[in-house]
Amino acid sequence: MIQSTSSLIRKYAVPGPRYTSYPTVPFWENNVEEEGWKEAVRFRFREENRQRGMSIYIHLPYCESLCTYCGCNKRITKNHQVERPYIEALLKEWALYMELFGETPRIREIHLGGGTPTFFSPAHLRMLIEGITAHAHLLPDAVLSFEAHPASTTLEHLMELYALGFRRLSLGIQDFEPEVQKAIHRIQTYEQVERVVRQARAVGYESINFDLIYGLPKQSRESIARTIEHVERLKPDRIAWYAYAHVPWMMPAQKSFERWLPSPEEKLSFYEFGKQRLTEAGYRDIGMDHFALPHDALYKAYESGNLHRNFMGYTAVDTRLLVGLGASSIGDAWNAFTQNEKKIEDYKKAVEAGRLPIIRGHRLHEEDLLIRRHILDLMCRYHTVADTQALGEENSRLIFNALQPLCEDGLVEVKPLSGQLTSIEVQAAGKPFIRNICMAFDLRLHRKQRKEPIFSSTV
Repeated sequence: MIQSTSSLIRKYAVPGPRYTSYPTVPFWENNVEEEGWKEAVRFRFREENRQRGMSIYIHLPYCESLCTYCGCNKRITKNHQVERPYIEALLKEWALYMELFGETPRIREIHLGGGTPTFFSPAHLRMLIEGITAHAHLLPDAVLSFEAHPASTTLEHLMELYALGFRRLSLGIQDFEPEVQKAIHRIQTYEQVERVVRQARAVGYESINFDLIYGLPKQSRESIARTIEHVERLKPDRIAWYAYAHVPWMMPAQKSFERWLPSPEEKLSFYEFGKQRLTEAGYRDIGMDHFALPHDALYKAYESGNLHRNFMGYTAVDTRLLVGLGASSIGDAWNAFTQNEKKIEDYKKAVEAGRLPIIRGHRLHEEDLLIRRHILDLMCRYHTVADTQALGEENSRLIFNALQPLCEDGLVEVKPLSGQLTSIEVQAAGKPFIRNICMAFDLRLHRKQRKEPIFSSTV
């Protein structure tokens, strides 16, 4: 029997991963050290360089002020003397990777994340990108994107990065409502956002994304309606409609507004209301928390079945080698993951010593790779086909037992196909619960339930 929305929320509002990787970071076995990671990178580079090329994520951790909702790795400072030494460390780390490649790397994707990439001056960002591409081949269809704070993004930033090949811009809005902005200490006016959007379009940027968050303190249905009215006026090409992740055990600053947070029922109602308004405005639901206009490359990738998900989130670029540069960055060689030192000083010390600054990692075995593919299919296509023979009897039992209540609640449809194959299709009612559906396939989560809190609520 299909349950009411409120009862589903009570049932499925549990801690769960966002699945930008499988296994998720808390379940990495730390069985990759520097030499093992180098071996994995060399192998994947040889396999992919002349076909798909590679992706690069660069973490720029500095911000001038603390946004109290934020769960990212960041360093708060107004001292811009930190810019050049950090850029120099990034280029030294890249030089260590260049030594591994043995031939000119072909770059298909670069993303600047943070922190606040526009904390850095246009000149220093040019120094960084030219240092990366000086001895690399930037493919003609390469996708270059960066995250930006509207209050610190200048016309000079937009022009300089455009000249370097950037065509995609992601603005961290979160919410347009002044009272909400004040509660989370993320202040930017509508006029500042409008200025950046108009300037970016005039310069020639092809895709603009807004990051919006539901479930923030002091939000209401009425305030979300006003935020979406602003969105409709500016008409970004993409929207990330994220659920606020409340993890005060990791980010103590979040405790400052706990008393103003909505209930799980209110939070999901905000999602549904926002989704309805965005759909009415012409946006299409392409995956967990993400919407795009039909002309955008992300929607086209979804429509063609080529949407991909990695540590940068959803992307239209499916590469099997992602090199993460900078403090806390994560690398992905498809069958291995690593994460860099989180503390900037430790990160810089490692690269100064001529070693890759990794602190943890995981080598994926055959079962991990199989489950990774199922979770990617669910996240990117809302559908997967399970081969019970490939999964094995015990794993199949764990997965299908976990899927059973989701089927009973009308969130997924499970249908036997020929032989050992079974189709798992996410239903419309199940899309807000996609993290719970992926958790049914998470064998490491089934086998090793953690007692301490490590994930935000799925709803």
